Amino acid sequence: MQKVLVTGANGMLGQDLCPIFQDAGYEVIETDIHNLDITSLSMVETVLSEEKPDFVVHCAAYTNVDKAEEDLETASRINTLGSENLAKICGKLGITLVYVSTDYVFAGDAKVPYKSTDKTSPLNNYGLTKYQGEEAVKKYCDKFYITRTSWLYGIHGKNFVETMISLADKPELKVVDDQMGCPTWTVDLANAIVKIIETKPYGIYHTCGGDFTTWYGFAKEIFAQAGLEVNLKPCTTEEFPRPAKRPHYSVMDNEGLLRNWKLALKDYMKLRM
Repeated sequence: MQKVLVTGANGMLGQDLCPIFQDAGYEVIETDIHNLDITSLSMVETVLSEEKPDFVVHCAAYTNVDKAEEDLETASRINTLGSENLAKICGKLGITLVYVSTDYVFAGDAKVPYKSTDKTSPLNNYGLTKYQGEEAVKKYCDKFYITRTSWLYGIHGKNFVETMISLADKPELKVVDDQMGCPTWTVDLANAIVKIIETKPYGIYHTCGGDFTTWYGFAKEIFAQAGLEVNLKPCTTEEFPRPAKRPHYSVMDNEGLLRNWKLALKDYMKLRM
C-alpha cells in the first residue's frame, strides 16, 4: 500500500482530500501545525524520514490574500520557506511532492485561458509567495506535481458560497462582475489530484473547475441553485476596493481534468442541505 502524507490536513481541502485518498487505497498520514511545522527544516526532515511516504501532498498554506499585503513576512515564512523545506527534504529522500498552487501566480492580463506553460507574474503578495513556492519545488525536486487551482470552496471551511448564502437577506447585494475565474469544489480538486498522480507524468497542471464565470455570475448561480430570490447587482472592482490587487482574468485551461463548475456546485449544494 502506498503512503501519502498530507500537510494542512485540517484545512478545507485537506479534510476532503484525506478520505478520498483512503478510499482510493492509500495509507494517509494526516499532518498539521501541531505535528508538522513546515517552517522548521529539521522537523520536516525528522517527520518525513520517520514516516517514509511515497507522496507528500502539500495543502498547508497562508491563504489570507488581503492580510498578506500587510504581513508579507508570515505569508513568506509559510508559503515560500515552508514549501522550500518540504521540497528540499522530498528531493533528498526521493519522495514525490504535490504542491497545491493558485491562479494568482498570473497577472490576469490574458484574453484566453492560461495554460500550464504560460508566463507567471503575480500581482499581489499572496500570489508572489505561492509562485516562490512553485520555484522551490522545481529547484529541489525531480519528482513533483504542481496543481494550480482557483476560487476554492468546500464544506469544511469558510468560502464564497457560504458567504453569499449568509448575505441573501440583504436589501441589496453587490458582487464584482469584472474578475473572471474558475470556481472549484474541494472534492473535485481532491479527485483530480489522485487521478494526476496515478495517470500523469510529473509537471504542472491546472486543476480548476471547467469553464469560467465572474464573482457576480458565481453568486447568481449559487442563488439560483439554492432557490433564493436576492436583489443581486453587479459592480466593478473599483467599487469594491481591497488591499490586494486581484487579476481581472485568471481563467485557466484545465484540459478536461475537472468537470464544469456548475455541475460541481450542484453536488455541493445537495451535500450542504
